[in-house]
Amino acid sequence: MTDPIDPHLPLTPVAFEILLCLSTGEKHGYAILREIEERTGGRLGLHAGSLYRAMARLVDEGLLRTVEAPERESDRRRRYYAVTALGREVARAEALRLHAQLEAARIADLLG
Repeated sequence: MTDPIDPHLPLTPVAFEILLCLSTGEKHGYAILREIEERTGGRLGLHAGSLYRAMARLVDEGLLRTVEAPERESDRRRRYYAVTALGREVARAEALRLHAQLEAARIADLLG
């Protein structure tokens, strides 16, 4: 039996950042974009169009889902997203995969 996580790995940097961002709670697209820009110092070079295409793909793959905007939201047109249980497991598996690569880099004395 194939592990349902395997077909999703490795994640693209954008997909991992989106899942990482949503692992702390539901957010709308612009908030996701801002958080990713802040966390990466703008190094990811993410634009709204590429963010929304990536999120649509993650929804299609069952890693994200759309949710109702919270009552406090003043702009009801905003679409909110949440990570699914599968999405959380995929993000965790990707984090572990990256951790193993980082450990290999340390062993190879690439980090100084």
